[in-house]
Amino acid sequence: MAETVVTSVVIGAGATGVAAARQLADRGQYVRLVTRSGSGPEHPRIERVALDAGRTEDLAAALTGARTVVNAAMTPYHTWPETLPPLFASILAATERAGADYVMLGNHYAYRQTTEPVTERTPLDPHTRKGRVRAALWRQAETAHREGRLRVAEVRAGQYLGPGAVSAFTLLVAPRVLAGELALLHGDPDAEHSFSATEDAAAALVAVAGGDERAWGRAWNAPVITTTPRHAAEVLAELHGAPEPRLEPLTERDLTLLSLTEPLWREFIEMSYMSDLPFRVDDGDIRDTFGLKPSSLREVLAATA
Repeated sequence: MAETVVTSVVIGAGATGVAAARQLADRGQYVRLVTRSGSGPEHPRIERVALDAGRTEDLAAALTGARTVVNAAMTPYHTWPETLPPLFASILAATERAGADYVMLGNHYAYRQTTEPVTERTPLDPHTRKGRVRAALWRQAETAHREGRLRVAEVRAGQYLGPGAVSAFTLLVAPRVLAGELALLHGDPDAEHSFSATEDAAAALVAVAGGDERAWGRAWNAPVITTTPRHAAEVLAELHGAPEPRLEPLTERDLTLLSLTEPLWREFIEMSYMSDLPFRVDDGDIRDTFGLKPSSLREVLAATA
């Protein structure tokens, strides 16, 4: 790997970052995967690098020669307002210094609740702390693009499903359903929600990073699977031979009590508007432009254990 030309750099080894690195490598690219610990998959075309992406000078050196940088980095959920802005500023600055294109992995938090499906043209109107952070991160990158400093794009994914996914469904619902136990979930189990499979979100990152001139200077909604948590739980149980699921919503009092010992639960309260009512996302742009389609719910849940 030391004598090969690194085509892409992926920062972050969560499920989506790892999937993106693997998909790029499977396409014949040489990929450098940057994480604090140097973790990642074994692959002949993936070089794993242990590096704190907040160290801008060191990161810029690691990006040397890369055509595209995919930022799939993440910090602990409850620390976003303090930790994401400096980390993303460092990654953006290092990418600009390296002269590479920049693709961010984002989400839908900067959109308000609406009765219509959310598109990329729905105005960002955040009213939560984490929503304001996500909007500010995109606007910072968008400004750099408009000023001609580098080309940028963002892929916005929904709540994750699939192997390696970390989300309210995979943490709260799936393990209980598979164990035949009562699952207490955040929000209305019968409200439609737009989920993203980790592999589908990765495919969106890869497609947007592929060099198509139409990709740059805008956000793209990743392919979504729109269903209710209850239906997803029923399909999961059927596929894995578990009993019929029992789901009940966590009350705000439950979340408040839980948050006394674990700050993660407090963050769920803030984002309740996305799970108490239907939240639908339109992924038509990425389907029409890049030909991407979401995996089927059964396919994704069959791989979830």
